[in-house]
Amino acid sequence: MSVVDKPENLIVGSLRCPAKDTQGTIYHSPVLVNEVMSGLAVEPGRDFIDCTAGEGGHTSSILCAALPKGRVLAIDSDATALEIACRRLSAHKKSLLLVHNSYANMDTVARDNGFSQVDGILMDLGLSSLQLEGSGRGFSFLKNEPLDMRYDYSKGATAADLINNLPTNELADLIWILGQERNSRAIAKAISNNRPITTSAELASVVGKFGRRRRLGIHPATRTFQALRIAVNNELETISEGLSKAITLLRPGGRLVVLSYHSLEDRIVKDAMRNESRECICPPEAITCICTHKASIRRINRRVITASKGELDHNPRSRSARLRIAERLNMETT
Repeated sequence: MSVVDKPENLIVGSLRCPAKDTQGTIYHSPVLVNEVMSGLAVEPGRDFIDCTAGEGGHTSSILCAALPKGRVLAIDSDATALEIACRRLSAHKKSLLLVHNSYANMDTVARDNGFSQVDGILMDLGLSSLQLEGSGRGFSFLKNEPLDMRYDYSKGATAADLINNLPTNELADLIWILGQERNSRAIAKAISNNRPITTSAELASVVGKFGRRRRLGIHPATRTFQALRIAVNNELETISEGLSKAITLLRPGGRLVVLSYHSLEDRIVKDAMRNESRECICPPEAITCICTHKASIRRINRRVITASKGELDHNPRSRSARLRIAERLNMETT
């Protein structure tokens, strides 16, 4: 019997989740779910990968549309989120596999579990509502929690490790590059002068002294927290790796759908899709093509898809969401 078909439990890495639904639980609404489903072109009997399962919102929609006979492989580096998804989706254990891993490793995870080629892949990037509001890991500057910020809290350096040990100039560069924070030098110096800092409330207090709340209600600590989270989880490199591996896993005609939430993420996605949709990626000054590159995808939407007014009204997290879609080409005929 395969892992996918085990009747007793869904498998989350080394964790076993009880096949029992939680009654009356209110889950966060997945972002742009209708647009995601349309972009993936979900049909019954097909196989899909959700690279960031979270609480299982998008996973649930994809799975229900792929049944009967369709399957979903759902990956997440956050074991707590997967446990919630496991309880939520336990009724579908024969068609769903949950795996605790990074989507940067999706090629290995997929092939090890019988998903060698799939019809669609979703990458919903960045921070989830669960992590921000209820993880207890210091993602929010509005809470007083330990400064951890790891999605996978079983390994790696924490945010506290970075802010208490990095040299001031390196910390300033990190906040500037990953947070696009114009006060990065002053903030880094203030952090260094107030070490050790161990909680999100302490860090927010130090950073919050640098400027009033910005327009659109953006808290002055927002960009510093973003920078630390990205650094702790190696997010930008993970996105690049994930995009490359996702394309190789798609069947011809399969769809890649990516949701991003800030300009650093979206730039990586945009550039990757543009480059992989081109026959040549030689520099502009090249007289003739020497790259031997072949287009592997075509872009379905050249302009990003954003949330409708209706969604913005009931799901504020969708405000910054940007959706891009690509389709795998048949490399033998391109």
